[in-house]
Amino acid sequence: MNKSGVHPQTDNVLVLPETSEKKTEGGLILPDDISEKNQWAQTRGTLVEKGPMAFAFKDWPENQNSRKPQIGDTVYFGRYAGTSSRIEGNDGEEYWIIADTDIKATIEAKE
Repeated sequence: MNKSGVHPQTDNVLVLPETSEKKTEGGLILPDDISEKNQWAQTRGTLVEKGPMAFAFKDWPENQNSRKPQIGDTVYFGRYAGTSSRIEGNDGEEYWIIADTDIKATIEAKE
C-alpha cells in the first residue's frame, strides 16, 4: 500500500490526508484562500505506514488490541499535526508524518 517511499521511524506514522474540494456540491468554484483554509482544517486521511514503535503503549488494554489503528484505516488526527512534517512521496502525493498520539480516532467505512 505504501507507494511513497517514505518510512516513518520510532512512534511516527505516515498519513495521506484527504484533499479538500475546490468546488461546492452546487458547482461553485471556491477561491484559493477558502480552499487553503479548508485544507489546513483537514483532519482526516488514510494511515499508510507506521513506525516500529507506533501504538506500542504500555497501558493499552489487552481487550482493545483489535481497535489499534491499522494500515489502510481512515483516521482522524489533530488539526495541526504534521504541519511541519509534510513530505512529497515518490508517487507525487503529499504525505504527513505525525506522532501516533496525534491520531484521535479510526473511522469505520459506511455500508
